[in-house]
Amino acid sequence: MHRLRHLLVPHTHEAPATDRALETSREGMRALWISLAGLGLTALAQALVAWVSGSVALLGDTLHNVADTLTAVPLAVAFTVGRRPANRRYTYGYGRAEDLAGIMIVATIAASAVVVAYESVDRLMHPRPVSHVPWVAVAALVGFAGNELVARYRIRVGRRIGSAALVADGLHARTDALTSLAVLAGAGGVALGWPAADAVVGLLITVAILAVLWGAAREVYRRLMDAVDPELVSTAEATLRAVPQVLDVGDLRLRWIGHRLRAEAEIVVDRELTLVEAHRVAVEAEHALIHAIPRLTAALVHPDPCPHPGTDYHEPLAHHVGEGRR
Repeated sequence: MHRLRHLLVPHTHEAPATDRALETSREGMRALWISLAGLGLTALAQALVAWVSGSVALLGDTLHNVADTLTAVPLAVAFTVGRRPANRRYTYGYGRAEDLAGIMIVATIAASAVVVAYESVDRLMHPRPVSHVPWVAVAALVGFAGNELVARYRIRVGRRIGSAALVADGLHARTDALTSLAVLAGAGGVALGWPAADAVVGLLITVAILAVLWGAAREVYRRLMDAVDPELVSTAEATLRAVPQVLDVGDLRLRWIGHRLRAEAEIVVDRELTLVEAHRVAVEAEHALIHAIPRLTAALVHPDPCPHPGTDYHEPLAHHVGEGRR
């Protein structure tokens, strides 16, 4: 009776998968707070030197670091909200909060690009001397070290838990590290007698920020449009075909919900199988997918009977093909 009940009751791995999802959210939160502290200290040290020296390049780098620090706030909110369980209104849960956080991150990066560009152009039109050049160079090195350490940490954790937003934020921090080196080059130009070097480097930093903006916007757009790595689809198809008694694979869909994946799949089975047997094959297929696809928390597997010559089991749905069904 227990075995029969297991076959007839809809089967998922939601309980352990939910536990794993909560753990990944905790890892994400821990990464955010640690990197927030690191970037905050870096930005504070740079801000003090920028205020004393009047370096617009260092100011631009500082503002970019502050913006990168602030992006941790919407991500932290998203990770917290994403822990909430699904309900009758939000049947897939709250994982999409990460995508909303991604939009806020993109907006923050864009705002920092505007501020840096304005300050750089203003400095070119109204030159002002840069003082304490050695301290500017030291602050640039501090910015490089702080951002690179944070970048490595965020990227490593983001890839481990499957958070595209956290990985993108890590790549953003890595670009900040490179712009800090550009500030160092600007300080060297000023030291060599080219006062405009500081403002020119500020403009170069603006270009670097715009490059990061493009990459971050592209990643957020792909998540909003339910894009997945085609390799995942190929892996899922191969996994389903390897399940005993699966004759073929029909429609297969994967989608990210936050840093978790869900799947919907159609498999073809022998039409002579009983309902219980077909359900058993579907359960085994879901089980195989969960083990084969990293961060997949659940899969809805629909068994289709192998078509009899001249018989179309989906004929009642034929007129709906143009309304969304492939």
